[in-house]
Amino acid sequence: MTSQTTADKADKAPEPVSAPTPAKGLRGHPWLTLFSVAIGVMMVALDGTIVAIANPAIQADLGATFAEVQWITNGYFLALAVSLITAGKLGDRFGHRQTYLIGVIGFAAASGAIGLSDTIPLVVTFRVLQGLFGALLMPAALGLLRASFPAERLNMAIGIWGMVIGASTAGGPILGGLLVEHVSWQSVFFINVPVGVLAVALGLFILRDHRAENAPRSFDVLGIALLSAAMFCLVWALIKAPEWGWGDGLTWTFIAASVLSFVLFAAWESKVKEPLIPLGLFRSVALSAGVVLMVLMAIAFMGGLFFVTFYLQNVHGMSPVDSGLHLLPLTGMMIVGSPLAGAMITKTGPRIPLAGGMLLTAAAMYGMSTLEAGTGSGLMSLWFALLGLGLAPVMVGATEVIVGNAPMELSGVAGGLQQAAMQIGGSLGTAVLGAVMASKVDSDLADNWAKAKLPPLSPADLDKAAEAVQVGIAPVPPKAPPSVADQITSVTHDTFMSGMGMACLVATGVAVVAVFVAFLAKRGTNAEAGAGAVHI
Repeated sequence: MTSQTTADKADKAPEPVSAPTPAKGLRGHPWLTLFSVAIGVMMVALDGTIVAIANPAIQADLGATFAEVQWITNGYFLALAVSLITAGKLGDRFGHRQTYLIGVIGFAAASGAIGLSDTIPLVVTFRVLQGLFGALLMPAALGLLRASFPAERLNMAIGIWGMVIGASTAGGPILGGLLVEHVSWQSVFFINVPVGVLAVALGLFILRDHRAENAPRSFDVLGIALLSAAMFCLVWALIKAPEWGWGDGLTWTFIAASVLSFVLFAAWESKVKEPLIPLGLFRSVALSAGVVLMVLMAIAFMGGLFFVTFYLQNVHGMSPVDSGLHLLPLTGMMIVGSPLAGAMITKTGPRIPLAGGMLLTAAAMYGMSTLEAGTGSGLMSLWFALLGLGLAPVMVGATEVIVGNAPMELSGVAGGLQQAAMQIGGSLGTAVLGAVMASKVDSDLADNWAKAKLPPLSPADLDKAAEAVQVGIAPVPPKAPPSVADQITSVTHDTFMSGMGMACLVATGVAVVAVFVAFLAKRGTNAEAGAGAVHI
């Protein structure tokens, strides 16, 4: 007991924050740690978009219904969103190295199992497991970066981390299209196996476990249950709202259940000895602003980008690979801009880069609202590049503000908060902007159809046509004459563009609000704690 007490006291001795103890050899080296965790993060980020390209092939090969195919995406997304914060807490409790490695192994194994599956229930089951293991991996990666880098280099590390996520997310459709077209849909999942093996091998040799001296020692089981219920009901309501309708009682039942669960969670967290999320964390205005910024950024980015893929493929008639290539300006600017943003934030603090980034994002979304069916690649590329340039400092800065303003012993929870905010924002963006698109299409389609002097549609047929138009597909009858088909296609594209324009304008407004939120952010007050983390 005496030796343990002495060790504890030694651990409490402060170390110089700008000059942490140099790592001996490979293990614990900050930049090698970044390289190692980037492999695992890339695998999860890539999977978020690459699978969408494979869904039609999976549907055809396994004879799945549309609803079953939706579960391939929804099951993964729900599992990921619901468990991120709890997974971050596990990393704080048991160490981020172990949590990260378990996440990588589980994610790669689940991916291989999906490739071997021959029924939709099996695919969905393993997609849920992918989401759970991905939730272990992502906050742990941020926790490892936080503990490995001194304060003055943390922003650059997070910048490169954000670059990997942005590039992987945007590159998913390109890689997915190539694999599905030239290999098989199974290859989209099998590719994660060798990547996972590489990530585990690097992790075993490079990663060093870090523990805060006052890391949590117990679990808030009831808190986990209440938060999981709240997150599930919220995300489920957002996923199903386009199908059920925003005015439907079922949608609002789930939203009400989510609100009630959040209230009960907050009440419980204020009483329990070691809460899942100490509510005092949100007394930091900067940290709270970072979470809000991440949500607003994801609403504008993911919600707007959702329609851009339909615009490129269904209006311009591009293949998935071609549409992915047209988004390369966005990817390229995120790759270039993220490390630069990290360096700028280190020098100036986060406020100006964050506000400037959201201002550029607002300008890009406004520019995208002006796109037309015949807009050329040059103008599209301009707005996509501007969007990437705006998103880079926000992805980096908001992440640093959240993680850097949290105590070291809560770095995993902070990483989970960052990821959960992004997931919820993306879900909100798709649901809310989707509702805006649907409303605009519903209000314009009948008039545009009549003005083109097309054969009148019954209310039921008009509803079916509107569903097709919302994704840019022309509802042309099988035996329609070419002249009528051309007219229907023209009406479809014009109506789709008016809906997409309105959705992008709403995204512009969201980005403008985020500009003002950015001024509440400040440099992480606890970022230097990483330099003094306990090494296991």
